[in-house]
Formats: sequence, C-alpha cells, structure tokens
Amino acid sequence: MKKIIIINGPNLNLLGEREVDLYGTKTLKEIEKECCEKFKKDKLSLNFFQSNSESEIIDKIHICKNYNGMIINAGALTHTSIAIHDALKIIKIPKIEVHISNIYNREEFRKNSFISPVVNGIIAGFGTQVYQIAINSLKYLYDEKTG
Repeated sequence: MKKIIIINGPNLNLLGEREVDLYGTKTLKEIEKECCEKFKKDKLSLNFFQSNSESEIIDKIHICKNYNGMIINAGALTHTSIAIHDALKIIKIPKIEVHISNIYNREEFRKNSFISPVVNGIIAGFGTQVYQIAINSLKYLYDEKTG
C-alpha cells in the first residue's frame, strides 16, 4: 500500500469559512473525507496533517522518509519560508505543491514560491480538486518510476 502525506499550512484549518469566494465552502475535513473515499480502491493510505506553525510543518516533513509521496499546501508560508524549502529538499520522495486558488493571478507577492524549485510539480487554481489531482499525479509518478 502506497502511503501519501498531505501537509497543509497556516489558516487552512479555516477552509469553508474564510474567503469562500476564493477557497470555496468545503472544510479541510470534508476534503480529506472525499479524497479517502475516492482513492480507497487504489489502496492508498492518505494521511492529512495541518498546522499553523512553521516549525511543526518542518518537523512533519523531516519524518516523511517512510512515505511514498507528499502533497504540500504550505499556504502563505509558500512565499516566505526558506526553511520549508530546505526541509523539502532533504526528503527524497515525490512531492507536489498545491494551491486552491491560482497564485499567479493574485497579489504580486504570491507569485513567488520558495517551494516550487524542490517539488516534482505544482497544481494551482482548480479549487479543492487540487488535492485529488495531486493524488492522481503521484499515482502517475509511481507508474512512470515502476514502468
């Protein structure tokens, strides 16, 4: 069974109630439930984690060596954290960066990601579907690797 860690950063615990015009009405728990149900048949173990603390996110990244893949939505830390960049660079598993909104048609400061250079790919702007798209993308990367 493939194990995937899905790391969520600051303020994503407030999905469903914050800026619903931008992020939609689904909560992080609802997104987790949808993903687990959809990919149950694929024998994937999905482990969701959320923290508003940069240090807790880094600590979680450090212990991800036993996972087969990682999806990360670092929220605003995407644009500020060299420490998360460095932690991701150390972990040698497939990694995908996700953003619910299209960070490239928002404020100028959101167009810079410190995470993008150390991940396999980026998925942004498809609402909460980015998580399912990312899981499918990790499955594709596994298939490519195993032939």
